[in-house]
Amino acid sequence: QLQLVESGGGLVQPGGSLRLSCAVSGSPLAYYAIGWFRQAPGKEREEVSCISAHDDSTTYGDSVKGRFTISRDNAKNTVYLRMNSLKPEDTAVYYCAADYFCTQVSKSHYWGQGTQVTVSS
Repeated sequence: QLQLVESGGGLVQPGGSLRLSCAVSGSPLAYYAIGWFRQAPGKEREEVSCISAHDDSTTYGDSVKGRFTISRDNAKNTVYLRMNSLKPEDTAVYYCAADYFCTQVSKSHYWGQGTQVTVSS
């Protein structure tokens, strides 16, 4: 059974940085595309970024382009989301999900439990 565990969230001041991790177990990470999503209170879930399994191609939501970077280390079975220049509107619970393709990851059955990111002074 594929399992995903997020970590690295916390409280950070505006303009600061965080790196989230998504640790995958139960199956080799190399088989999967991994997406990062976020959901703020009262808002719909938003896809933040995705990295493919086949060629490491990446996608980003418009609200995070140029500030966030997704990467993967298949040897460590971990995907990272580096978040720079954080804004209060980035405050949300961040989740990772796995599927074979980025185009399908939002419909995945495999999700982590989430990690809270709060951007506030």
